[in-house]
Amino acid sequence: MSFPRYPAYKDSGVEWLGEVPDHWEAWKLAHAFGSIGSGTTPPSNEEQWYDNVGIPWVTTGELRENIIMETKKSVTNAALDKFSALRVHPAGSLVVAMYGATIGRLGILGIDAVTNQACCVLSTPRHLDIAFTYYWLQGFKQIIIDLFSTGGGQPNINQDVVASLRIPAPGLAEQAAIANFLDHETAKIDALVAEQERLIELLKEKRQAVISHAVTKGLDPSVPMKDSGVEWLGEVPAHWGVTTIKRIVSTPVTDGPHETPVFLDEGIPFVSAEAVSSGRIDFERIRGFISLEDHRRFSQKYIPQRDDIFMIKSGATTGVSAIVETDVEFNIWSPLAVIRCGPDVLPRFALHFIRSRNFLEGVTLGWSFGTQQNIGMGVIENLSIVVPPLATQTEIVELLDKYAAQADELIGEAEKTITILQERRTALISAAVTGQIDVRNLASALPA
Repeated sequence: MSFPRYPAYKDSGVEWLGEVPDHWEAWKLAHAFGSIGSGTTPPSNEEQWYDNVGIPWVTTGELRENIIMETKKSVTNAALDKFSALRVHPAGSLVVAMYGATIGRLGILGIDAVTNQACCVLSTPRHLDIAFTYYWLQGFKQIIIDLFSTGGGQPNINQDVVASLRIPAPGLAEQAAIANFLDHETAKIDALVAEQERLIELLKEKRQAVISHAVTKGLDPSVPMKDSGVEWLGEVPAHWGVTTIKRIVSTPVTDGPHETPVFLDEGIPFVSAEAVSSGRIDFERIRGFISLEDHRRFSQKYIPQRDDIFMIKSGATTGVSAIVETDVEFNIWSPLAVIRCGPDVLPRFALHFIRSRNFLEGVTLGWSFGTQQNIGMGVIENLSIVVPPLATQTEIVELLDKYAAQADELIGEAEKTITILQERRTALISAAVTGQIDVRNLASALPA
């Protein structure tokens, strides 16, 4: 769909923004809002500051480009009296995350609330409409982070940076019309994204169901079955063996070093859970590089080789697995367990079995919890695995590799579609809030 442009433009006065319609004015956020504030975090180990019925307390983890109607925690009136930085911000305020992994995330208060210190809150709009400002900050999120954040791996912006941002805009009525147009158009795009996300989930569920059936029931529905003796495994073909991981490996199950190395800008790749979380070893997501000396020292315990299976054994992605498909020299960290198959089990059959619903249920039953879920080496070694004849394993692997490749291709296409839709969404927002397209006539026909 093509959109008209405004009749005339002028320089915005913001170097990286370009031109805007000539009747628009630029406003510093500090002048456009009656209040710009933040909050604080009362000591979490002191119960008198928190309850379930007090003033809602917003953290950056609750900012998801959403309207915030409830929070995980509330603070007491005693906390408001004790901590002067805890200011109650009115419903309708715009909240911006300033720190770390959530930097740039946005939310609009649907309730009166206080926030932690990582939130910047814009209240009492004077010259800029809340919804228009919300879309403007969303459209230029990455540029703002790139230009104004400080810090390395965890970039930060501060309240002064937010307050100093200059936003060109028309009058309030026209701002509201632009925001109303974007509400409707982005909702359409979001619905298309949701369809693709659901498709991806269905493809993944179907893929895992096919894998689970093949590696526990086989490909011949007519073969006699027997009780495996393992609750989460159920019945298996009568001529298959059932044993434990420790009995099918050529070397004991091991893991990476339990120490933090010195990370370098180049050297030997050092792989941890993040690089395996997608189900393959992604060398673009490694922790960093280690020296040849550290690599040689760590290699006294374990040297990666092709067809080794890595399983994440701690954190949110516990149980996710990948297989080594390279001869590149690298090393691994302690969150990864290593399973190296012996002669009775094909590595790719073991990989598919480890990815089955049945095995993952066994992993879940073996979890222990501290600050996060994890599974011990001894538990992994004693988890059950089926051992079909090698010829049967080969048939199953050939079928599942082909099926998984087809499913991955469809998932990849859906993911590309999502990327295109999200790029289109961002481009539409940026064009509308800078006046590169004139949506006034369209917006006036939409319900408020």
